[in-house]
Amino acid sequence: MLPIDAAAHSSRWRRRHPVDKAVLGLGLTVLAVSLPPWPGAALVLVAALAVLLGPAGVPGRRLWRAYRVPLGFCATGAVTLLVQVGGPDGFLAPAEGGAVRAGELMLRTSAASLGVLLFAFTTPLSDLLPRLVRAGVPAPVVDVALVTYRMSFLLLDSVRRVREAQAARLGHAGRAAAWRSLGGLGATTFVRAFDRAARLQAGLAGRGYDGTLRVLVPEARVSLPFLAGSAALLTALTALTFVLERPLS
Repeated sequence: MLPIDAAAHSSRWRRRHPVDKAVLGLGLTVLAVSLPPWPGAALVLVAALAVLLGPAGVPGRRLWRAYRVPLGFCATGAVTLLVQVGGPDGFLAPAEGGAVRAGELMLRTSAASLGVLLFAFTTPLSDLLPRLVRAGVPAPVVDVALVTYRMSFLLLDSVRRVREAQAARLGHAGRAAAWRSLGGLGATTFVRAFDRAARLQAGLAGRGYDGTLRVLVPEARVSLPFLAGSAALLTALTALTFVLERPLS
């Protein structure tokens, strides 16, 4: 199980309805993208961090491990705004206003990423996907997503086991051995993926599969107080942004 998925299953908000958490997390993401970078995105970033580390109870170390990956993509995109290619100053030169645009992009993307992580850290996919059928998503699409979600963990476990076996047999002792082990790892994973898929198909056929996977979903109700609190937080962030955005006289 991936760390972020394990954190979602043990979250304080695990028993809350996904709609509650979607309104809050995805609402923060929308504000981060639509409000001015300063101070709007900065306020959203602080609010998302406060909710993640406070009421949601996400451990700071787990949050950082998950956050540093999208943060790296954000930084990579922002760096490109610092320079310009071609022009009178040469083939590569500092871009006019590049630092400001890069800072704005970092604020927007990093705040939006935290909003998505808030939803991901509190909502397991196993709770979300079965409910999508009620929202109008075709059942076969949800079934494919559920099977893919399950198969991904099985394949990751297979990769881990093969790597451990290779390491026990000195498969990573040198560069040449490491490359051979990498090729063997890819081949073994490919074969096992097809084998598991065939076994899964045979198992479903033996159980009378009729095109729909029926799974038990934990009972949960949409909380009106939680939605009202989320709406109040989003409204307060929007109002505070426009108040602070006004130039000082």
